[in-house]
Amino acid sequence: MTRNVQPVIKVIAALALVGAALYTVFQAVQAQQTNQNTVGTFVAPVDVDTASLAGPVQPIFYRHDIHAGQYQMDCRYCHYAVEISSSPGLPSVDTCMGCHLIVGAGNPEVAKLQQAAQSGEPIEWVEVHKLPSFVRFPHMRHVNAEITCQECHGAVEEMAQVYQASSLKMGWCLSCHLDKGVTTDCTVCHY
Repeated sequence: MTRNVQPVIKVIAALALVGAALYTVFQAVQAQQTNQNTVGTFVAPVDVDTASLAGPVQPIFYRHDIHAGQYQMDCRYCHYAVEISSSPGLPSVDTCMGCHLIVGAGNPEVAKLQQAAQSGEPIEWVEVHKLPSFVRFPHMRHVNAEITCQECHGAVEEMAQVYQASSLKMGWCLSCHLDKGVTTDCTVCHY
């Protein structure tokens, strides 16, 4: 009997996740249909001069200001590993398509995403926050210590295109560690 229950529990859990994603999409669609531009208080600009934006050009113009800002999506939805890994993780095409099967028809950037989904090829995102190869930044330690993403990455939720807002140099990191009264042992970042 227990063997037959486990697949049912997995299906229910998957349906709950899909339901949560669809609810977020439903809120976004409702806001658009009622001529509201936002779920929260931040309104992302519709037209953006991409030539003047700081940061690297990505293969798909992913708008953090719309997703994280306007629609207030939690960073952990896309950066799924940030609480358990040194790397925050990047969303798979399937994660993006969870919403964009329904939302974004007619948007040329969503069309690029749909093309990637059909081809089965991963999106080759360009690294934004670069550290030297001899430095490690354990994201999970910072997130679990309740350091907000914005403390290191700046107001990503207001960036049309993400750029490196902080220097991320050793002195900058050490200043933060000293201010917060946490370890400055070299082996914390150099291992």
